[in-house]
Amino acid sequence: MAVKKEANGRRSVQVEVEVPGTPEQVWQAIATGPGISSWFAPTSVEERVGGKVVNEVMPGMESTATIKAWEPPRRLAAEDPGWAPGMPPVATEWTIEARAGGKCLVRVVHSLFASTDDWDNQLEGTETGWPGFFRVLRIYLANFFGQRCSPIRVVGMAAGSEPEAWKKLAGSLGLGAMPIAGQEVTVAGASPRFSGVVEHASEAKDHHNFVVRVKEPAPGVVSIGSFDCSGMVMAMVSFYLYGDAAAAAAKRDEPLWQAWISKHFPAASEATGA
Repeated sequence: MAVKKEANGRRSVQVEVEVPGTPEQVWQAIATGPGISSWFAPTSVEERVGGKVVNEVMPGMESTATIKAWEPPRRLAAEDPGWAPGMPPVATEWTIEARAGGKCLVRVVHSLFASTDDWDNQLEGTETGWPGFFRVLRIYLANFFGQRCSPIRVVGMAAGSEPEAWKKLAGSLGLGAMPIAGQEVTVAGASPRFSGVVEHASEAKDHHNFVVRVKEPAPGVVSIGSFDCSGMVMAMVSFYLYGDAAAAAAKRDEPLWQAWISKHFPAASEATGA
């Protein structure tokens, strides 16, 4: 969906997802540090108007926003000074609407004021990025809500086009092709081992992504893909592991995944700030 442009200069994008849970449960997942860290990125939240929301959007890269509205369990609004040098402030609003059948509709709107199209790519990139994280959110709420998350996240910069990055990423994992939903997969040997069932797989001109609900190295989710973010092509592996065995598994496997991504995508150390 294209950026919505209004006569007063406001530009915005909106993304919605239906998730399982009560408004109170969904609020815990999208408005608290432990909740957001369980499906998106390591985050801290000062739970009040004027408080800060600090996201580690990429390893070694943080984004800080100030809370402008705090209305649990329905609405949260915050303002970021901008996602790039020279970018106008970005306002973000989250709302939760109860639906029948024990579900809720989550809506996120990002908006800024500008007289040119200079920042439309950043808005569009954010819009296309949320669905992948929302798939993890649905799995978390349905199966792991309230459990402590132990994440593993590695990112590599790739030379060439996004399809070329995906081909290299898939090949480095020992995959011949994009998995399909419902397929059982086991990856071992070419990288640290994991196994589970594919929940989602998607391919487009600027991204490839598949999401697996894993049973090893611990119960949880892994999202793997490549994407083109405003001309920067990246490969990413993100584990969200839950439960008693998760912390030990993450501590053991994270350095192995870091070594793996650095081997196959040599610019990974620069991308992670190492």
